[in-house]
Amino acid sequence: MFDFSTITNWIDELLRSCMAPWAVVLVEGLIIGVLLLLVYALIALALIYAERKICAFFQCRYGPNRVGPLGLMQPIADMFKMLIKEIITIKDSDKFLYGLAPFLVIISSMLTFGCMPFGKGLLTLDFNIGVFFIMAVSSIGVLGILLAGWSSNNKFTLIGAMRSGAQMISYELSIGLSILSVVVYAGTMQTSQIIAAQENAWFLFSGHIPMMIAFIIYLIAGTAETNRGPFDLPEAESELTAGYHTEYSGMHFGFYYLAEYLNMFIVSGIASLLFLGGWMPLHIAGWEAFNTVMDYIPSVVWFFMKTAIIMFIIMWFKWTFPRLRIDQLIKFEWKYLLPIGLFNLLLVTLMVVFGWHF
Repeated sequence: MFDFSTITNWIDELLRSCMAPWAVVLVEGLIIGVLLLLVYALIALALIYAERKICAFFQCRYGPNRVGPLGLMQPIADMFKMLIKEIITIKDSDKFLYGLAPFLVIISSMLTFGCMPFGKGLLTLDFNIGVFFIMAVSSIGVLGILLAGWSSNNKFTLIGAMRSGAQMISYELSIGLSILSVVVYAGTMQTSQIIAAQENAWFLFSGHIPMMIAFIIYLIAGTAETNRGPFDLPEAESELTAGYHTEYSGMHFGFYYLAEYLNMFIVSGIASLLFLGGWMPLHIAGWEAFNTVMDYIPSVVWFFMKTAIIMFIIMWFKWTFPRLRIDQLIKFEWKYLLPIGLFNLLLVTLMVVFGWHF
């Protein structure tokens, strides 16, 4: 399997041969930042188109089919429309916090996006506490939502922000417990080592029932964490118009729109990293010929294929199940998911201590 680190090491050596060390760090940081922003924007456009088509499929409609072949240019047209729209400032809002909130959401999303293992050797941030870093920076987004709801000076935005805060903080506990289960099983918090530990079998299969339970809990809690249906109470159009971003327009609204879709990609990418081996091909111990064939598929394809499958499941949730009430939403987390997650973490710990896995 091709290792992209050969390309990155070659670029690093080339820059070091003609630049000072501080300049090399600066240039490499700029290159990585621009590439991440470009990939971020392209994935967002692709996901917007994909969700419209999938939604139309579930509802027996065509979806985008006018702008460009098969409607492929529709997200690009929407992007230009968003860029040229006026950013309206609300008269009695807290102008500083009102302007800061969208940037907090997008910064949180970008920092987490930088931790995605796109392929072998294509990992921007790989700390020894990588999973802890992902959980920390992904939690910043809730501050942007709370500030947006409060600073807009609107009762609908405030209610939406309070719902979102309660929902995200609650379901972060279940996500944390699912991730902790994987950390205990893998014995490390470094993302590259978690992927390497799944070389012979992905954790979803080698971890038996406890890992399957952790995966299901993660999927449900991750869907709630991204405020997607049937957990989209913060943006309930029939009750709160558009929830916490009702008063935002232009590119400020665009930031929330982009972050919602990229957060879905991030949740799916982390699920593939933790439970499905990230970019690691499907290997079966003892099947050398099969494993060799699987290695011919590029690592980038493996990562995006796994992530796409999980994203489809999350979209399937949204267009299948009706929206929950806010009391049902909170009760489901605190009375069901959290106790099951705690018990499952204990099971995983016992499984590792006594070696009940392969």
